[in-house]
Amino acid sequence: MHSQRLSELGIELPPVAAPVAAYVPAVRSGDHVYTSGQLPFVDGQLPATGKVGADVDPDQATELARIAALNAVAAAADLVGLDNIEQVVKVNGFVASAQDFGGQPGVINGASTVLQEIFADAGVHARAAVGVAELPMNSPVEVDIVVRVRD
Repeated sequence: MHSQRLSELGIELPPVAAPVAAYVPAVRSGDHVYTSGQLPFVDGQLPATGKVGADVDPDQATELARIAALNAVAAAADLVGLDNIEQVVKVNGFVASAQDFGGQPGVINGASTVLQEIFADAGVHARAAVGVAELPMNSPVEVDIVVRVRD
């Protein structure tokens, strides 16, 4: 069902990004999967680096948040299978923000929108969109998700 939706949307989940420190991409606890924070890697590289609102345009950052969310879905799906995801419960989005940049919710909409495209009503979720001073590897965004899965 979700696999079919991805095909309809023309979206291919990326390979799971290798951790850059001492952690795993996702962990299951009961009927939930928690992903580690995912950067917007494309083929092992960050398409952009720096602060949103200075080095990175907010529209580009929104696309990067979409990519990071797809990386999070890939991490969860690798652990339990895409079609076993019942609902996206929570999204945490972090935006490396230039001073006086307050558009974090708009940037993280890139993540929220793609999750709703893939999972429809089951993609509607609670969310935090947080501005931070720095992110790993000078990434403009980082996203983690919590999903509920079938037994």
